[in-house]
Amino acid sequence: MQTSQLLLEGVEIMLFGMGSVFVFLVLLIFCIRVMSFLTARFVSEPAVAQPRSASAAPAIDADADTLAAIKAAIHLHRARRG
Repeated sequence: MQTSQLLLEGVEIMLFGMGSVFVFLVLLIFCIRVMSFLTARFVSEPAVAQPRSASAAPAIDADADTLAAIKAAIHLHRARRG
């Protein structure tokens, strides 16, 4: 094969590859828009997470020694920070 034939074959393969990627991306965008349309049509209200109330927080059972150690660590951290 001559150099010009190899160059033309390389350009042809490049254009085929770029074209197939372009078609795939267009198809992907189309599918995403269709899914967005369908979810907007069939879901009447978006699901929003409700904030937890303070009473719903899990209770922590800690003994007096653990609480004293936590308070001392917080105090030491704040003293070092200035």
